[in-house]
Amino acid sequence: MPSALPLADPAPADGLLPHSVTDDAATRNLGIYVHVPFCRVRCGYCDFNTYTSEELRGAKRSDYAGQAIEEVALASHVLEASGLPDREATTVFFGGGTPTLLPVTDLAEMLAAIVVAWGLAPGAEVTTEANPDSVDRDYLFALKAAGFTRVSFGMQSAVPHVLATLERTHDPARIPLVVAWAREAGLQVSLDLIYGTPGESLDDWNTSIDAVLAENPDHVSAYALIIEDGTKLARQIRRGEVAAPSDDLQADMYELLDAKLAAAGYEWYEVSNWARTDGNRSRHNLAYWQGHDWWGIGPGAHSHVGGVRWWNVKHPAAYADRILAGLSPAAGRETLDAETRRVERVLLLTRIREGLRIDELEPSGRVAVAGLIADELVNATAALRGSVELTLRGRLLADAVVRRLLEA
Repeated sequence: MPSALPLADPAPADGLLPHSVTDDAATRNLGIYVHVPFCRVRCGYCDFNTYTSEELRGAKRSDYAGQAIEEVALASHVLEASGLPDREATTVFFGGGTPTLLPVTDLAEMLAAIVVAWGLAPGAEVTTEANPDSVDRDYLFALKAAGFTRVSFGMQSAVPHVLATLERTHDPARIPLVVAWAREAGLQVSLDLIYGTPGESLDDWNTSIDAVLAENPDHVSAYALIIEDGTKLARQIRRGEVAAPSDDLQADMYELLDAKLAAAGYEWYEVSNWARTDGNRSRHNLAYWQGHDWWGIGPGAHSHVGGVRWWNVKHPAAYADRILAGLSPAAGRETLDAETRRVERVLLLTRIREGLRIDELEPSGRVAVAGLIADELVNATAALRGSVELTLRGRLLADAVVRRLLEA
């Protein structure tokens, strides 16, 4: 999760939620996110809430699984005490950081605690992110044995000089190995890419796309590189050491990726995500976009239940102190008002293929749809069915589409 935490109200020490979270709770799925905030090195572009060994200030990786399990127990108590119905977890996602820097036994123990607390719904999706150089065949087989169903490899690029600019440490030649091992273990595979890195040409990007297609993954994610303030890469650009990403080149890269994935049988289902079949979509991420409930475990993790959103203290040492004291690790929270929830629903649902129902828009937004169709930003056929579905051009200008749908 991003490292920046919003300003809001203090969170109660016991973590209990207001009764309002029970409204329509039975219609919402429950997902669990586990943030593992450890990395071997800090990549120059990254502003996520992650820590190398030198930045832990006394916190220990070896203690983390036990602390996360304590938060699982707290979460189970809070959801029950707040009057929410019993719900099995439909998705579990271990993200980071690099979850697979921990021993696989730690991931297995945390997942087992989640199963004890809530159970897993039939066919539940259980994912971990992994760097290609952080796992081997035995590790992937152990993940499958522990109950994981899916692994998301941070490939980012197949071109060495692009990986070097991003400060990624793996050898591109390792991708075919880890994909083969994951498939042998029976795990679904997602490959994650970044495009628009300084110095990356369209030919470089084409090389990475071809490398992805050669592995025939179940799922592909691709995100345009965003230069975040405070990162090493932002400082390098400010000093003129590397060039800033080009918006036009990033658009060309997106169009090339979409065309080649479509030709290979993949369909986009969210602006930055493609899947071979509906069953290969990331159901955990879809739950974020569709406004379901999730509890985020770990330092800096964000949660959302029934219109209440909160976030944990950021540093692993502060998180450990809260957990050891028997307190909620939440640093702050906010209760979303009806207007904020409406705006966020438009923003998030517009990003996914099924789109937003036109009848959910305010009158001004419904009027705007015709202009968006004329500008080839929204699919006319889908609009006749009552939905806002972005065209390829609309995906490239998704933020502008949302602004027009929300204009008063």
